[in-house]
Order: sequence, then structure tokens, then C-alpha cells
Amino acid sequence: MTTPLSESTTTTTDTSTTSTTSAATSLPTAPALKLELVVVPVADVDRAKAFYERLGWTLDVDLVVDDTYRVVEFTPPGSPASIIVGTGVTDAAPGSARGLHLVTRDIEATRADLLARGVEVSDVFHDVGGVFHRADPATRATGLAPGRASYGSFVELADPDGNTWTVQEITERIPGRVTQARYDSAAELADALRAAAAAHGEHEARTGQEDANWPDWYAEYLVRVAAGQQPPE
Repeated sequence: MTTPLSESTTTTTDTSTTSTTSAATSLPTAPALKLELVVVPVADVDRAKAFYERLGWTLDVDLVVDDTYRVVEFTPPGSPASIIVGTGVTDAAPGSARGLHLVTRDIEATRADLLARGVEVSDVFHDVGGVFHRADPATRATGLAPGRASYGSFVELADPDGNTWTVQEITERIPGRVTQARYDSAAELADALRAAAAAHGEHEARTGQEDANWPDWYAEYLVRVAAGQQPPE
């Protein structure tokens, strides 16, 4: 029988120290949970739909059940997660979603694309402390992060209801941060496999022997490259 955490916490007290050991440190690894969907509260569904279409996002579904229930789902290009706007899908106030987050490999190209689509977007900025951006505008500096450090540069935009989005440039992931890869077309996957095949040929040339375990090497290569990490040797 599993003991509740509140009952399995041991506290030892003496005249000099107090130590607490929690059973949480020995919990098993949680099953995989992938963020699938974010509900974005809007007042005018058609207006919101037009905005997200203008961003170039994929319209997955527009399902009208009746006057009180409509579901409109979009997926940003390359994203494993989607958003829903609609009627009867949330009781949150329209425009109350703040700081929804997107990532890109090229913040300047992404900003130029948004402007070309007629979307108002901020100048590129970075946090003066060199960490994740803070809400206080006084902690932000205009321009790319020093050295264009990965995770360091941002732009912001808002939809017509005032829901805000932050776009962050990530060129190289923290090791181990991403363990999956997504390809949005068969052609994109084929290109990735060609690159993996070429890199694997160089790998075999370096080792001087045939790699019978090439599927594992390919898999690691595809995941690392998709995550912006250094490929395997």
C-alpha cells in the first residue's frame, strides 16, 4: 500500500539542526505527458480566426455545433501543440492569456515575416540580466542578446483580444531538454534522413568499421539536430 506523502515525511529535530526528508525524492519517473492544447479566450471567434490564419498557422478544424458552442483549432508551423479559440470552450475573460510562448531558430527572420503579414510586433529585446525575460519593461534592453546567446532574444505580439505571445530565439537546446523530433511533411523527413545518412557515413569512416547499430545512431542524430544540439560523433 502506498503511504501518503504527508505520512511518509520524516522530521528530526535537535538543539542545532532541523532536517526534513520527503518521499517525493524517491518517487518513480512519471509517465510521458506532452502539452497538446492551449485554450485562448477570445470575444470574437471570426476575428481571432482571421488573425491566426494571417500568422500562417494551420487551421485544423472549425466545428460549429450550435450558437453556443464552436471549436476552432490552429497549430503553429512545426509545433507539436495547438491552440483552440471558440465559443463555449472557456469561461476565462477574453484577452486574459498572457505570455503564451513560441520558439524560433531565427528571431529576426520571424519578426520580418510577422511584419510582412501585417502583424504588429515589438522590436527584438533581451533581458538585462541575461536570463528569461521579466514582465517589467525596465529589465529589458533593445536588440539581440549579447553574443546572440541561445534562449536570450525575444519579440512580443498580441492578438485582437489582447492575448499576448512571446517569441523566443533558441538556436541550441540545453542538453537533454528535448527528446523528440517532429517533421511536418514527408519531404522534410526525407531531407533529415539524407543528412543523417551523410553524417553516418562520416561516422563510419572515422571509426573504420560498419555500424550495425545504425538505427540507434540515426535516431539520436535526428533528435539532436531537431533540438538544435550537436549531432553525435
